Amino acid sequence: MKQYPMRLHPAFKDNLWGGDRLKKDYHKQTELTPLAESWELSCHKDGCSTIENGPYAGKSLADYLREFPDAAGIRGQEFPAFPILFKLIDAKDNLSIQVHPDDAYAMRVEGEYGKTEMWVVLDCQPGSKLVYGFKEPVTKEIFQAHIEQNTLMDLVNEVEVHKGDVFFIASGTLHAIGKGIVIAEIQQSSNTTYRVYDYGRKDANGNPRALHIEKALDVTNLEPYHPQKNHDPVRQEGGAKVETLADCRYFHTDRIHLSGETRRTVDEESFEGIFCAEGTAVLCAEGTAVLCADETALTLQKGDTVFLPAGMGTYTLRGEAMCLSMHV
Repeated sequence: MKQYPMRLHPAFKDNLWGGDRLKKDYHKQTELTPLAESWELSCHKDGCSTIENGPYAGKSLADYLREFPDAAGIRGQEFPAFPILFKLIDAKDNLSIQVHPDDAYAMRVEGEYGKTEMWVVLDCQPGSKLVYGFKEPVTKEIFQAHIEQNTLMDLVNEVEVHKGDVFFIASGTLHAIGKGIVIAEIQQSSNTTYRVYDYGRKDANGNPRALHIEKALDVTNLEPYHPQKNHDPVRQEGGAKVETLADCRYFHTDRIHLSGETRRTVDEESFEGIFCAEGTAVLCAEGTAVLCADETALTLQKGDTVFLPAGMGTYTLRGEAMCLSMHV
């Protein structure tokens, strides 16, 4: 197995609420219009990333990991399937109010993982909001009645967001991304969503979009779930300031503010994904950076995502950028 930094080509989704910012601001090239989601690091059957460079260019990430399962790492192989899906979301319009089940329910009913996720707000219009749980505790009967009466917005907790905000969304949490927000989402590898309210919208064929009320009633946490914006203190790692944004059983996410050079290591425990968002970097959310590993230099621009196989060893990341790093 050749271990090297692998630039990934994403799978794209044209949900009706999407816009064009992933094309304009993150250099995504596709004929799909609108462009709602870019599945950057994914082995999911509904949209898999493809390796762009090196000896495995043209191979899907899923096929590569089937051939070389050790590249997922010791912890990565503890899961029945590749555990993480990382995507970019451009919400030109409101997403449906929705909920995701936990693993037990999803495996029993849907045959795949549940979905715990986290959001990093990459950009937003002034005054943009998202839905995050309920304002007050509710009963299942009250929840159902407000769904049926189209008054669900009276119950939900709306939160104004700003660039850089971070939200952790446990399975069972009612939520929705509001219009005008661009999000980086790190989640379990699942595409199971139960829509509860969709503003009466219709699909491309003129039919009302499907809702999943009974399943949503089964899995929704009816207690208020308050935004968790606090994360670990910033630590200095060479020429980078690093903060841990989330650390749960499904994923670990760091935000890297790169100004100079830092050395990092990918050991046998887990793969690493890096997104560049501004500047130059590996799996970079902001920036551009140069990743050097085993005499291989890979320049990452804003919007690039890279997969680093477990056991790849030490690499150097340098430049002026903001990146997100994820592993299990």
